[in-house]
Amino acid sequence: MKRLSIIAIGSASLVSAAAATYEYEGQWGRLGVGNGAFMEVSGVAVAPNGNVYVSDASNNCIQYFTPTGSFLGRWGKPGNAPGQFNRPFNLTVASSGRVYVADTYNNRVQYFTAAGSYLGQWGRLGTGLKEFDKPRGVALAPSGNVFVADSENDRILRFKPNGSYLGRWGRSGKGDGQFDFPADVALAPDGRVYVVDGANARIQYFTAYGTFLGKWGSWGSGNGEFFYPVAIAISLDGLVFVTEDFNQRVQYFTKDGSFLGTWGSFGRGPGEFNHPRGVATANFGKRVYVADRWNDRVQYFRRVEYGLEPCSLGRVKALFK
Repeated sequence: MKRLSIIAIGSASLVSAAAATYEYEGQWGRLGVGNGAFMEVSGVAVAPNGNVYVSDASNNCIQYFTPTGSFLGRWGKPGNAPGQFNRPFNLTVASSGRVYVADTYNNRVQYFTAAGSYLGQWGRLGTGLKEFDKPRGVALAPSGNVFVADSENDRILRFKPNGSYLGRWGRSGKGDGQFDFPADVALAPDGRVYVVDGANARIQYFTAYGTFLGKWGSWGSGNGEFFYPVAIAISLDGLVFVTEDFNQRVQYFTKDGSFLGTWGSFGRGPGEFNHPRGVATANFGKRVYVADRWNDRVQYFRRVEYGLEPCSLGRVKALFK
């Protein structure tokens, strides 16, 4: 992985501008049905206490762990009764510890206590105000309001914490504020709403009420390009992380979409991926968790920062001789 250094020159001195890269730190998981084993790990979320929640789509359960992967508990089984799942994809954890899960093929959102006790649900198949067609992404505002990426209906819906309908935006298309398979949604610390517009190969962002603010991305494998982006996370310091299903990597950006860095390639080794899905951050973006879907594991990475202390311009010139 390349280590990037950014240099800013003032009128008389060089001032370090923080630069960072992400390096492999650890992993857990294996193929299977037992505790700590996965079959199609799809989503990952970090609770306020640092515990990590994982949606295990083909096992139709939620598992949760310590920050470094020690198993703590699980709940769920196949079905459509309360507390059961049909291929849960992404999930998120509120400041209270409440866990919201996009129960994708049951076309609903369910929510639970931090230990998995069922609290409630809303949604059914359809195009109405509280209906979904394969919801995949779920995110929370500081107010507790819930945003859902309704992937097949090409829209974002907003609800109160108990599921009462508040609003929606989006429709099928390629224009600003239109979507083609919105696969995930995330809230930034400043209240912006970021949407993974999967089949349009871009990220769009909005106000909390759906007013279009900006976008970036196009088809490709270069920096800032995407090949089916699938999940997004935003750190408390404002960095935007995006996983790509077919480019087998994570890219990260400023809040306005300026490219900062990337890591990952296809494989089973440390730092490699087999169709990564969910992504989550902890410790103000100093640690990033990735749901490594077909490798049946969660990997986590740490931020390594580099910079130069202030020095004379003459010393800087000497570095390039």
